[in-house]
Amino acid sequence: MADETIGIVGAGIVGLATGREIALRRPGTRIVVLEKEREVAVHQTGHNSGVVHAGIYYAPGSLKADLCVRGVSLLRDYCQERRLPYEEIGKLVMAVRADELGRTENLYQRARNNHVPELRKVSRDEIKELEPHAGGIAALHSPRTAITDYKAIAREFAKDIEDSGGEVRLGFPVTSITNVPGGIEVASGQDRIRVDRLILCAGLHSDAVARLAQDKREPRIMPFRGEYMLLKPQRTHLVRGLIYPVPDPRYPFLGVHFTPRVDGSVEVGPNAVLALAREGYKLGRISLKDLAGLAAYPGSWKMARQHWRTGIKEYRGSLSVTAFMKDAKQYVPGVGAADVVRGGAGVRAQALDRDGTLVDDFRIHQAGRVTAVRNAPSPAATASLAIAEHIVDAVFADAGGNQ
Repeated sequence: MADETIGIVGAGIVGLATGREIALRRPGTRIVVLEKEREVAVHQTGHNSGVVHAGIYYAPGSLKADLCVRGVSLLRDYCQERRLPYEEIGKLVMAVRADELGRTENLYQRARNNHVPELRKVSRDEIKELEPHAGGIAALHSPRTAITDYKAIAREFAKDIEDSGGEVRLGFPVTSITNVPGGIEVASGQDRIRVDRLILCAGLHSDAVARLAQDKREPRIMPFRGEYMLLKPQRTHLVRGLIYPVPDPRYPFLGVHFTPRVDGSVEVGPNAVLALAREGYKLGRISLKDLAGLAAYPGSWKMARQHWRTGIKEYRGSLSVTAFMKDAKQYVPGVGAADVVRGGAGVRAQALDRDGTLVDDFRIHQAGRVTAVRNAPSPAATASLAIAEHIVDAVFADAGGNQ
């Protein structure tokens, strides 16, 4: 099998981690990562908040839970080996109302089932010891939750692939995927490459690229833009570690929170608004093609009927800094609209089923020689090395698995 060629579509952190894992397990395999942009980690990876999640939120036994917990240790070791940023600054998941205490207890039990290290319940007084400027009546404290630089990690993964003899081919937007005798032909216009197996890690375009490979039409990607504010430099001292709300179990989003970055800045956010383009990082970016695709999909309308009130609230925060900061002030009462400036934004590739359900767990399809990652939102960056193991196990199950 040493002369086999494996193609990977997408040079985000999951695609690059997968290429690296193949290189480690199967020396001599030719690896070609195909990326439409002119550099790696441009989209979800490059707009990531930098948080290394400990596994608090995810349903025990789910892929998210299992791969996140394993992924943390793999990522920590990798960052230490390569001298990449990795700072265990800790996280408070904080209840600010009495009606959140039950959800906090449920979250604690879930996190214990996921073996989150050193997690403990803390009282109002203990919150003040950890975060003197925070509000809250009770919280969970995860001291091992960390921050890192995922774009730097992705670049290091790409270097690992190239050092092993593989290729990261940039400026290669995939336009067709065709089964040919004994393999698969991947084309970008007139430029073509033949591979023996193909792994699709196309993020915001995962459903569209999967359709090129005749994979299932569902789930579809619904892009959600997450916008951030930045604390002004003279106010960053108000936040020591990560401060999160108790999440609403109806949504796969974690709510507006405070996130210190490895560069010393502190983000507030994100919200979650429907983006009007798959790469709609700015409010005015509109793609008629992407909107038409959403409008034609029954799941979009079913989801909208269920959650339109929440959607209106999120858009208010998008248009008004004061509205955006209203929720954030519950967690750090001394911070208001005057203390922030608008920061960047990211777009989350959120898979949506036909019945209007926002897909929560990672979802990976396999059809013959093609393996398609169809849903890999947060904590995919945290779990990237473990997701790569999972994908490679599946891809080579018929060829000896870990050999």
